[in-house]
Amino acid sequence: MLKLKKHLSPIKAAVIPLKRNNEDLVKLAHDIKKSLQKYQIGRVVVENTGNIGKSYRKHDEIGTPLCMTIDFDSLEKNTLTIRDRDSMDQKTIKIDDVEHFFINYFSDESE
Repeated sequence: MLKLKKHLSPIKAAVIPLKRNNEDLVKLAHDIKKSLQKYQIGRVVVENTGNIGKSYRKHDEIGTPLCMTIDFDSLEKNTLTIRDRDSMDQKTIKIDDVEHFFINYFSDESE
């Protein structure tokens, strides 16, 4: 795993739909990406491989600090799972709170 300081990471966040062939998950992933990019904190990508483990490994290798997983709970409960690269901690938050989380996460550059 490449542990870069957050501000040096070429990709700040990856939004990963659990199933690449589910149009609703993919559309939601693109909508979240668009909502985060408007803050111009850095590059946000949609990783649409359909394999969550490979997506996590890829983004660990290139130093992406956050991976956000869009799954069926995202559609039913309006939540997503955020995984921190360095701690490997995962937490579920409301999609409505993701912009606030993103801004706060990258405003703390002491880590």
